[in-house]
Amino acid sequence: MAEAASDLAIIESMIGSYFKGLHSADTKLLDSLFDDSVSLYAPGIRRTKAQWLELVANRPVPQALGHPYRYQILSIELCGEQAFAKLSCPLLGEQYIDFLGFLHEQGQWTIVSKQYANNPFLQLKQ
Repeated sequence: MAEAASDLAIIESMIGSYFKGLHSADTKLLDSLFDDSVSLYAPGIRRTKAQWLELVANRPVPQALGHPYRYQILSIELCGEQAFAKLSCPLLGEQYIDFLGFLHEQGQWTIVSKQYANNPFLQLKQ
């Protein structure tokens, strides 16, 4: 039980770093969280990690634009050495829902998958 609580704390911390990386466009921080072979999926979109990081590096930076920091963890499912997180990511006038898959391998947690899409039920006004 203590190990699960520790793993959950690590995953929550990683998600906090993920939110910080999105908000500040910190591609080095984001790169450190994701497995090198990760693919990122959205409806009609397939990206490699390198393609996604390049996109992040070249888009407007929410923090610099003064956008509020309203990212939220909606849920985390932890099952042994695997975890799945559902996140609310208001970003650049859109309301994304991100699904991150985590694996614990070689003594550390890494994000191994990302699916994301605009939330069709909510559009933000910045």
